Amino acid sequence: MLKTDYLVIGSGIAGLTYALRVAHAAKDKKVTIVTKSERSESNTKYAQGGIATVYDEDIDSFEQHIEDTLIAGDGLCDEAVVRMVVEEGPARLQELIDWGVQFDENNIGDFDLGKEGGHSQNRILHHKDITGFEIERALLVMVDKSSNIEVLEKHYAIDFITEHHVKSGPTLRKTPITCFGAYVLDKEANKVKTIVSKLTLIASGGSGQAYTTTTNPLIATGDGIGMAYRAKAEVEDVEFIQFHPTALYQLPQESPAFLISEAVRGFGARLRTANGEFFMRKYDEREELASRDIVARAIDTELKTSGDNYVFLDCTQLNYEEFKKHFPNILEKCAGLGIDIRKKWIPVVTAAHYICGGVKVDMDGKTSIKNLYACGECTSTGLHGANRLASNSLLEALVYSQKCYLSSVASIDAIQFNDAVPEWDSTNTSQNKENILITHGRASVQKIMSDYVGIVRSNRRLKSAEKRLNFIYEETEELYKESILSVELCELRNLITTAYLICEFSMKRKENKGGFYNKDFAESKS
Repeated sequence: MLKTDYLVIGSGIAGLTYALRVAHAAKDKKVTIVTKSERSESNTKYAQGGIATVYDEDIDSFEQHIEDTLIAGDGLCDEAVVRMVVEEGPARLQELIDWGVQFDENNIGDFDLGKEGGHSQNRILHHKDITGFEIERALLVMVDKSSNIEVLEKHYAIDFITEHHVKSGPTLRKTPITCFGAYVLDKEANKVKTIVSKLTLIASGGSGQAYTTTTNPLIATGDGIGMAYRAKAEVEDVEFIQFHPTALYQLPQESPAFLISEAVRGFGARLRTANGEFFMRKYDEREELASRDIVARAIDTELKTSGDNYVFLDCTQLNYEEFKKHFPNILEKCAGLGIDIRKKWIPVVTAAHYICGGVKVDMDGKTSIKNLYACGECTSTGLHGANRLASNSLLEALVYSQKCYLSSVASIDAIQFNDAVPEWDSTNTSQNKENILITHGRASVQKIMSDYVGIVRSNRRLKSAEKRLNFIYEETEELYKESILSVELCELRNLITTAYLICEFSMKRKENKGGFYNKDFAESKS
């Protein structure tokens, strides 16, 4: 059994900035980060575009950024949260700069501010087309300098420890539910560790791997949402899945799909059908700079109409030298596939990119479970509403990790370790020799979600998806109870849970908003 003051699950921007803040504020406290792969592997690492914040007040303002966010969220944002995140953004950005993150500058030494879909002004700070990679690099350097932070790589969080596990009479009926730490699988030792903590932060990232085509890395399996839901935390707004309009189409398919950044359209790239038609004017007067839900649905409509597998992104009219400067990795990827962007269009498809809902938190990052905080993509803060504005995700993670930190350091000295926590019990389990059940289950979940719970949904498809997911859930739970645990089996449990929740929330929503679109509602109004 291990004990730590702060347990952080996840090593992206949310988890790392929170860990740094609490570690620096309390040198006598121990901070433990568990991450399921290498420490640098996270959704943050793959973020291309950048961070949206009001940096140049001569051309921009908080009110403009707030308004853009509210418009993208389609009436479902919490305006108080939007205002808080936008107004605190510049200070949090400065912390990143102080920690060594390097953002691109223009030829006069100012930050080179980009523009993306849904934004009324240039306000995206970026590092070429690998902003997330640069942020991850700088934060890990700072973590390595912090003597009271321990990073446990290749450690997979299975479940939060609550009163459900501490079988001591009256505590079973105690409300609210309290988190006492987590059971964590050491992948290399193949052993479950019991980590008891005073405070725990979920910063486990997204759930894009619930879909066949996604920009999310293989680790994005909805673990935080699955764990929190099993612990009976409140979850909301998971029906709002943001599909990125422009993932690179290639055969065979890669997972994750290679992302052609939103910033490329902000730079002037245009979308075309296979026969060369520019089509975005039919859907929105902002054309390629409309919000992601509109562009993604437009592409989906065009492909369903034409029967084609992809549309094209035309960059041939752009300044090649400037493109090479801003998007070197995209250029290299395309060149490797024989696509000279000066002469050829880039084939693109939509891909699951971001879940706007998740574990419900208040403005301090507290979940409905005592001593359990959450931050980043696994949460529902109220910032995004029905659709996230491009490049607001890293901003949200920064601001909310600060809120979680402030609340944590103010309360931790009043919290005691729970010494009644039991070790993990693996009796009556055996090594699973039927891995095909796991691999087939994962592929089945992804196909069900892509076919039935994609960009455009219907009542019939949602009901069908729910039935199919329920069958896989029952089969997987039976396997889980009988087997010595593996990461693959636990990931499948979380994928099924997250997928099922997306279906359930989609069936409850009765109007189209932002990233949620049910064709039955649209047809009933026409």
